[in-house]
Amino acid sequence: MTRFLPMRETILAGAILVLLLLVAARFPGFVAPANLANVFNDTAPLIILALGQMVVILTRCIDLSVAANLALTGMAVAMINVAIPGLPIGVIMGIAILLGAAMGAINGLLVWKLAIPPIVVTLGTMTIFRGIIFLISDGKWVNAHEMSSAFTGVPRMVLLGLPVLSWAAIITIILFGIMMARTQFGRSIFAVGGNPHAAVYTGIDVGKTQFWAFVVSGALAGLTGYLWVSRFAVAYVDIAGGFELEVVAACVIGGISIAGGIGSVGGAVLGAIFLGVVKNALPVVNISPFWQLAISGSAILIAVAFNARAGRSKGRIILKKAETTP
Repeated sequence: MTRFLPMRETILAGAILVLLLLVAARFPGFVAPANLANVFNDTAPLIILALGQMVVILTRCIDLSVAANLALTGMAVAMINVAIPGLPIGVIMGIAILLGAAMGAINGLLVWKLAIPPIVVTLGTMTIFRGIIFLISDGKWVNAHEMSSAFTGVPRMVLLGLPVLSWAAIITIILFGIMMARTQFGRSIFAVGGNPHAAVYTGIDVGKTQFWAFVVSGALAGLTGYLWVSRFAVAYVDIAGGFELEVVAACVIGGISIAGGIGSVGGAVLGAIFLGVVKNALPVVNISPFWQLAISGSAILIAVAFNARAGRSKGRIILKKAETTP
C-alpha cells in the first residue's frame, strides 16, 4: 500500500498537468497564476467535502447526504442571519458546523446502533433533509439583499492573496493530513476499513469509529453549507443538487477504495482538483458541458478498474507468501 498510493497520486497529478497543458495550447490564459487560483477557489467546497467523504468511505461506508446536509445548513444559517443580522459570523459558523455534525451523527447512529446499510441510511436522510429545507423555508429563497454584508463577505475576503474560501480548504487539508497520519482516530479509520474483524481484536470499536467518521463528514458539510450560501449569496431548496455524486467521484478518482482501508488525503484532494479543472476548462475551450460528465465517468471507471487490479495483485502476493511459509 505504501508504494501503491504515491504511484496513484503521481499518475493523477500527471493527468491534471497534461489536461492543463492541453487547455493552455488553446487558451494560454487558463494557466495564468491568477486563473489557477480562481479554479482552486471554485474547487474548494468539493475538496472540503471530499475529505469528509474520504473518512467515511475508508471505514467501508458512504455518505450520500452531504449535499443535502450542506443545503439544509446553508438555508438554516441564512435564515438566522436574516432574523438576527447582528449575530457574529463566528457564531454563525459554529452553528453551521454543529448543525452539520448533528446530521452526520444521525447517520452514524443509524448505521452503528441499528446496523442499517450506510447507502440506505444516507439515501433516506438525504431526502429528509431536503424536505426539512422546504418546510422551514416554505419553498422560498433567501436572496442577497436579505443577507448582511458581513455574512456574504467572509468567503470573498482576501488574505495573503487568496480568498478565505481557499484558505478554508487549505487548512482542512493540513488538519486532515495530520489527523490521518498522526492520530489514533486516523489509524483506527484505516484499521476498520482494512479489516474490521482484526480491528475488533485490537480493541477498536468498529461501529463507534464509523459513527465519528459520519460526524466528521457532517461537520465539514455544515461548514461548507455556510461557505457556499454566503459565497453565492442565495439559499434555496435545491442548492447543490446532485453534488454528492461529484464528492464521491472525487474520492474514487483519487484512489479511495470503496471497499475501505485504502486511500490518502492527497488522493482525495487531487481527485477533487481533477474534477475542478475539467469543470472550469471545458467551457473555456468551447467543449460541451456534456463531455464533463463523460470525462468524469470515464475517470471513475478507470480508477475503479485500477483499484480492482491492485486488490487482486495484493491478494496474489498474500497467497504466494502463505504458500512459501514453512
